[in-house]
This record gives sequence, C-alpha cells and structure tokens, in this order.
Amino acid sequence: MQKPSLPEGTRDFGPEQARRRAFIFDTLRDAFVRFGYEPLETPAMENLSTLTGKYGEEGDKLLFKILNNGDYLKDVDPALLAARDSARLVPHIAKRGLRYDLTVPFARYVVMNRHALTFPFKRYQIQPVWRADRPQRGRYREFYQCDADVIGSDSLHYEAELVQLYDDAFARLGIPVIIKVNHRQVLYGIAEAAGVADRFVDMTVAIDKLDKVGFEGVRQELAQRDFSPEAIAQIERILSLNDRGELRNALGNSPAGQRGLDELDAMWAYLNGLPLRNEVRHDITLARGLTYYTGCIFEVVANAEGVRMGSIGGGGRYADLTGVFGLPGLSGVGISFGADRIYDVLEQMNAFPEALSESVRVLFMALDPESHRYAFQIVSRLRTAGISAELYPEPGKLKKQFEYAARRQVAWAAVVGESERQSQTVVLKDQQTGEQHTVAADVLATWPALR
Repeated sequence: MQKPSLPEGTRDFGPEQARRRAFIFDTLRDAFVRFGYEPLETPAMENLSTLTGKYGEEGDKLLFKILNNGDYLKDVDPALLAARDSARLVPHIAKRGLRYDLTVPFARYVVMNRHALTFPFKRYQIQPVWRADRPQRGRYREFYQCDADVIGSDSLHYEAELVQLYDDAFARLGIPVIIKVNHRQVLYGIAEAAGVADRFVDMTVAIDKLDKVGFEGVRQELAQRDFSPEAIAQIERILSLNDRGELRNALGNSPAGQRGLDELDAMWAYLNGLPLRNEVRHDITLARGLTYYTGCIFEVVANAEGVRMGSIGGGGRYADLTGVFGLPGLSGVGISFGADRIYDVLEQMNAFPEALSESVRVLFMALDPESHRYAFQIVSRLRTAGISAELYPEPGKLKKQFEYAARRQVAWAAVVGESERQSQTVVLKDQQTGEQHTVAADVLATWPALR
C-alpha cells in the first residue's frame, strides 16, 4: 500500500487554516478595491519563452518546467541526450512552465489586450506561484502572491500610493511593519562610483543577499565574481552611509544616481504629512534581485517583537517590462504581499481574530426523530437569513452531540425535543459560558446573539 505524501515545499490547509488564509485574502482584496485596483486572473502555466530571462540568473534556475505532452523524448537528438546538458535539453522537452510570479504574466496580458484596456490600468491579482527553491520556514515551492500594479503612467504619485496601500493593509491585518524604499538608479550610481557600471547586475545580485549573509558574505560573493578589492571597498563604504547629503555627494558624478535620489525625494513629498501608521525608511542596501526593476523599489519586513521572518512584501517600478512582448515604453509599478509569510507572522504573533476559529454559529441537536425534522426546518430558515447553522446527523443522547459541538468550536448549541417542538421554541446554550435561553423559533433568525 502506498503511503500518502506531499511534494516537498507544499502544504495542505485544514478548515481553520483555510479560514485564516481567507481572512488575509479578504483583507487585502478589500484594500485593493478601495485603492481602485481591478481583479485579474491568469493561467497557472505560461510558455517558457514568456518566463525565461525576466528574473535574472538566479530566478531562471528556479523556474518549474512542464514536460511536453506525450513521448517528450521521441524527437530529441540522441547525442543531446548523451551529453546530459540540461540547459540545452530543456528547450526540446519542455515548452511551458509554472508561473514564477504574477508580474510577468500581467505584462504579457497587458500586451495581448492593450486595445481593450484603459490606461493607466490598475489591477490586483491573488493567485499561487511556484519556485524550485530550497524549502525552509517562510519559503515554500508553492505559495500565494497578492499583487497590485498600475501600468501606463510615469507618475511618482503611484509609488506614494503603493506605500499607502502597504501601510493601510498591514495596519488592518494587525502587523506592525517597516516599509523599506530604495531606487535602482541609486544602486546604479553606486556601481558607477565604484567603477563597475558594466557589472551592475552582478553587484545587485550580491547586495540583494546582504540581509541573509551580511557584509562579509557580500564581500565574498563580489570577490568570487572578480570584483577588485578597491571596488568592493567603495561599494561597502557607500552602502554604509546613512545621511542623504553624504549619499548625494558620494554619487555626485553619477547622473543616474542623482536622478534616483530626486525621484525618491518626489515620492517623499507626496507622503509628507500623511498619518501613516508604520515606519517608512530609505534603505540604501535594498537591491531587489529581479532585473526588470528600473526605478523605486520596495520591501516590507515585520516589526513585531519575537517575530523572525524575511520580507513579507516587495515590489518596484519597471520602465519597459512590456517591451519584451512587443509593446515598448509602457512604464509600470507594483507591489506584492507574501500571503504565506504573512500567515506565519500572524501565527507567531497569535494575532488572528478569535472569530476565525468558529466553524459554524449554531449547531442543532435533536432528542428524537420528529424533533430532528423540526430542527431541519429551523436550520433551513436560519441559513436563508444568512446565519451559519448545522444539524447533528442523528437524534439521540446529548452527550455525544455536545462533544461534537465542542470539537467543532461551535458558539451556540440549540437543543430541541418534544416540549420545544410543541411550544415552537428552541433552547440555546452559550458554549463558552453555559448560559441558556429559550427562544421562539419564529424570531430565532433575528435573535441578536446569532447575528
């Protein structure tokens, strides 16, 4: 007999977990709608040509490939199989892959539907993505992203709006956070100041690992990528600057770096004076490894005592993501919420609303078959009135029925027998306090405690 198992890096979600996840999704969906974003869904799989080359060297390695239908080895050159070169073999046996994020599929959708869209186009998307990463706490191979993007405008007020959206959504979720902001052109200015502008991507890939490996780890990676000791020292010196004036001076000979600082200043001007509930911080070390970012970039980390977790949100401005699909010059900016990590943070904080543990509002228990049919009628009326109600499947002794109610964490138990049936009433018991009430069946749907 085969022992059941799950693929590594994936999880089942039982009823309570699913309710908690729905709370996260509903909270974020409400925030997206209030900020004017429209819903969108795209397929789980995309053509590999759509996905490859959009996420940088590291990202391409994490793409899940889907084998072609049928005998996928039939037409492959035997010499290619004998060479055992995966990179050369993949294009011959796999033309599709599972989506790595929601941004690239969004760009593909925009290009394919550009004549039907009104720009700027604001969309939100809540769907799973897949990455062939090494599973660990807070990092899974299948996980949900919750994205908000606006495309078709260069206005920096959208950067400020997305910071607001982060601030609002995490306040509603009950998670204190730090919203980190930087700019890719500021990072390019650092590369120019260090004399390694031609190695910009290599530099940002290394810097992006700073929070995981520290400066020593970044030094080692840059050295492995053949950066000179002088360039490494200059990069580290600039990354250690906290004063904006000093940073401007350090990037004085870089027009790109100055432009990046100017755009950050413009975003701050929109946010100035707003009653934000979370800290917004310029973090010069924030890099974001995805190569399609060209402007402001964002990252969110939890700021709660005792919580250990990586980023729970991130995003940025991309000047020409649609260009690779034949529609150049369409600028966009977007952010993503890491729903699975948000779940883990709320669990660590013990901050999920208590009401989410309630599976059903009222459970009916009958003492005899005739009362069971009587209770079935009442349950039907309560459901029509919008109250979650359930009837225990078999009439009889109450002990077993109350044990079931306790396991289901039901708020109210409704007991009916011959006397209740004759008087057209129900005995309601508060499962927390033990307090009992006799209520007329015809007013039960409007009884305040059940609403």
